[in-house]
This record gives sequence, structure tokens and C-alpha cells, in this order.
Amino acid sequence: MRTPIRLAFLALAFLASLLVACGGSDDGPSATDKPSGTGTGDTDKSGESLTLYSGRDEELIAPLIEQFTEDTGIEVEVRYGDSAEMGAQLLEEGDATPANVFYSQEVGAVGVLDEAGLLAELPSDVIDRVDSRFQPGKDHRWVGVTGRSRVIVYNPDLIDAPKGVEELTAEKYKGKVAIVPENAGFQAFITGFRVSQGEESARQWLEDLLANDPITDIESNGDVLEAVENGDVPIGLINHYYWARDERQPDMTSRLVFPEGDDPGGLVNATAVGITKGSADDDAALALVEYLLSEKGQTYFVEETFEYPVVDGIDDPEAIPALDELEGPDLDLTDLQSLEETQA
Repeated sequence: MRTPIRLAFLALAFLASLLVACGGSDDGPSATDKPSGTGTGDTDKSGESLTLYSGRDEELIAPLIEQFTEDTGIEVEVRYGDSAEMGAQLLEEGDATPANVFYSQEVGAVGVLDEAGLLAELPSDVIDRVDSRFQPGKDHRWVGVTGRSRVIVYNPDLIDAPKGVEELTAEKYKGKVAIVPENAGFQAFITGFRVSQGEESARQWLEDLLANDPITDIESNGDVLEAVENGDVPIGLINHYYWARDERQPDMTSRLVFPEGDDPGGLVNATAVGITKGSADDDAALALVEYLLSEKGQTYFVEETFEYPVVDGIDDPEAIPALDELEGPDLDLTDLQSLEETQA
């Protein structure tokens, strides 16, 4: 069954948020909150431990965390959950949080913590190793770990490929477009739409999409891909890596559209990591951040999760366009810190 009322509620909350001005807060940690030490992933720190709050799925991250412990001797207690939920928990816990590191599925959740002054500043040499589009700007209190592109997945046996998301409100796509409105990737896409195209354009697109009877009873991006692949749904909006993981199957039918130009559907977002303010001097926390950005960590993400690396010297995943070939909307990822209003 479809749930236009539920989606309408989400849209109304979003439309209200369009009236709230976005922008960074000056209330944040000072430069003295920068972690000390080099935190190299290959250094043996046996006996040390840390607590990681992860907004990323356990099945994706646990093998890398286990390898980190094996390589460094640092034990990691991981609490898994939705990025928004983990971020809300960190806000509630404040300076008393047991977490040393927060690894988010998208930039918005760490941005909220940054604005609340709950993250420590990272060393410049850590930030500088990352592609500039995945850096946090002047405030070095989080850093991108992997890149992920929003895409349109479609079944060519059922429908012709659109060029971008703005076409999806046309009559030919009525009742045929699958979305997951509660997914962090979709919410970041909506936030990026507002920031890059303006409030009125974003509002109009959402209203037109609602009127076009989208399919909203699918629980996850992976389920959207499966439905499109099986011919149950003609078209959907997902992140690229869901398809890239399965592309090695020779009989795959579904195809991707990477929207070009300034189409908001081509948003390139990032997973992001930050160290909590109370762990500013914690070498183990910094070691984990550096490990995620190391050659071993970045290669893991390319080969196992099919996300884009954010450091030089690591090849992009196969079967998809190179990161440098992607266009997407012209925006700074720090602008996605207004995701909190989209989730309201």
C-alpha cells in the first residue's frame, strides 16, 4: 500500500523548515580543543580503548573496525544506530557522552553536533589529506570519509531513462517512482535541493512529487533497487553503491542515471567522522579517524562498500563513473548541516 499522507506530513515539516535560515553557528569548540598526537593506524596502542557511535550499518563497518583493533591493539566498543538517532543521543548526552568518535552516514548529523559545540577540532594534516570537496571548511571539526552519489535507478524493460529528478514529476512517471523519505540519503538530497536550487524550487518539486503519487511503502534503498531489478517498480531514487555492489552479477537488468549539470538529483554527499569535544586529547580516537582515511581504510570502502575514496592514490570503484566525472549541484557540504530542519 502507498502512504501519501505520511509523505505529505514529511513534506509539510520540510516546507516549514524552508522558512528557517540555515547557516553555521559561532558557538563551537576553540582551537585548543584539537586532538594531540599523530594517531597513526599502524602504531601499537595495546591496552587502549574507545567508544564509537556509528550511524553506519554494522555489517558494513564491523570488519574494518575489527581490522583496526588487530592492527593497532585499540579495543573499540561500537554502538550502532541510525545517524540521526545517534546524533540526537549525543546532543542529549552532551559533554557527559561516553562516545569518543561519531561516524555518520551523512554530513548533516555531524554538522548538527558541530554547531552545538560538541566536536573537537581535527589536526590540519588530517583534513588536508582529504579531497577539498569533502572538507568541512574553516572549522575542522569533522571530515569526510567516503563519497556517495545520489542516482536514479530504472528498469529499461519498463521505462525510458529520465535525465534528472525534475522530470520525475511528469505524468509519465505518475505512480512509478519509489522513494524512501525517512532515509538519511533522501533527506540530505532534499536539503541539498533547497540549498542549491532555492526554497521555492524545492517546495514546488516536493508538491509536484506528492501529487504524482510516489511509491513510499518500500523500507530501504536496497529494497528499492531489488524492486526495480525485479520489475516490481519501474524507477527509484537511491545512492549509487547499492547498485554498484550488485553490478558484478552478469544478468542484472537495472541501470543508473547520474544526473548531470546542476540537477539536484546528482548530489554527491559523504559519510563523515568527528571526535567528541571531551576526547580532544585522546590519541586512540584520532588513531581511528586516521585509520578510516588510511590507504587500508579507503581501499576497504572501495572494494567492500563501493563508495568513492576521498584521498588521493586510491582508484574509484569499477563500473561507475569516476568521482571527478560527477557534476551534481553546486553546493558546499557544510550547507547540509541544515539537515536537522529537514528531519523535523
